[in-house]
Amino acid sequence: MKYLFIIVLLFYSTYSISQSSSFNIPKEYSLEAGYRHVFHVSQLTNKASNGYGVLFDYAWQLSGFNGTSPRSFISVPMGYTVHMPDNSLSVRTSMLNYGWTVRHELKKPSKWVPFVGYGLLLNNLRMDGTEGSLFGHQTQFEFGYNLRTSGRIQYFAKIQYSYTSYPRFNNPTRIRYHFADLRVGVRY
Repeated sequence: MKYLFIIVLLFYSTYSISQSSSFNIPKEYSLEAGYRHVFHVSQLTNKASNGYGVLFDYAWQLSGFNGTSPRSFISVPMGYTVHMPDNSLSVRTSMLNYGWTVRHELKKPSKWVPFVGYGLLLNNLRMDGTEGSLFGHQTQFEFGYNLRTSGRIQYFAKIQYSYTSYPRFNNPTRIRYHFADLRVGVRY
């Protein structure tokens, strides 16, 4: 009975809040592409240190609604990156990543707006010629600039650092990647 009361109370409060609120949360869609350089890999002999990637991002604005203060966003990104082999003994690798990111603009809306961001993502690593994949986590930090236009579209450029870690069967030592991306994109 107690649980039924809590469920009814939660439903009613959610319904009454949604009915009384006429405020729509602004959303942003981003599409980005760019270059990746892997500058450190541990516990893996394959050498594939240069690549390219693309990412789509769906974001909700969290703050700065009145336009007089900096904005913040939380987003759900999904990206795919390919690393090309450095030599004939190595193979192509690819990474699929998705998760949550947070982006803070560092000044109120103007033509050029710097931003910082961080994210926690899940990551799936595949190597050509190897059956299966590795599933790990990715932590990323980014810094960039938004270029606002007179319309809804805005352009951006950023650099980001990421750390990725993958488990290994029957071995306590993890595979670790450190890499940097240089990305450009569009938001609307």
